[in-house]
Amino acid sequence: MPATYFVNDGAPPRDGTRGQVATLSYDLLNYDPRAALPSRLHHSRFMLEPRIQQHFFESADLSYQAAEAMARPIADAAQAIVDCVTAGGRIWVHGRGVAQAPAQLLGAALSGRFERERPGLAAMVLAVDPLLLSEARESQADAPAVTQLRVLGQAGDVLVAFALRPDDALLAAVVGAAHEREMSALVIAGREPGGSGSRPAGQGIAAETDTWITVPHERAARICELQLLTLHALCDAVDLQLLGDADL
Repeated sequence: MPATYFVNDGAPPRDGTRGQVATLSYDLLNYDPRAALPSRLHHSRFMLEPRIQQHFFESADLSYQAAEAMARPIADAAQAIVDCVTAGGRIWVHGRGVAQAPAQLLGAALSGRFERERPGLAAMVLAVDPLLLSEARESQADAPAVTQLRVLGQAGDVLVAFALRPDDALLAAVVGAAHEREMSALVIAGREPGGSGSRPAGQGIAAETDTWITVPHERAARICELQLLTLHALCDAVDLQLLGDADL
């Protein structure tokens, strides 16, 4: 369908004169922007199902391979959380970007419920206020999560931090702030890009009381999936310690 444009400031003339009119027609250009769409869609539809299935296969394979290596540190993390809350301490949860999603889920599961009814645990997610996050900061040392830990954290509290990469600058700053307050840190992070796994997790920032749970993958999607599975296993282990075994 032809489109009509007025050539003076993009609006019809107001002085009653006839302005110059330009008419653009796709018919004259012999071009239909939708012409190539069906073939591309047909090709994508043909390739979609195997590609989608590959995500499930890769995720399942990663979960199977990582189960044995990750079970021990997850159990240690669950015990640290139980020891903290039963001693009157608090759990501080941190994550930024896509890693904030599992952080908020863990905070809700601990302070509310996971799969069974129980009293809420003292857990809070750091730096979720949009007003705090919108402020410009000169360095990660001034980040809202770091400031909150320095002000509110107490000796004996536990930090649970989610990150895609173990060398994340904000992760290092948050863990450092936890150590300043004599807190332990539980970190669930992906593998360092290009790393072979021989380098100790958290090298340079981890303390002896910390627990690092390394997701053995570098792709963000796979890391997020296993972080979600990790927090589910962690919450189940915490409930098992507090409530005993139960048929779900």
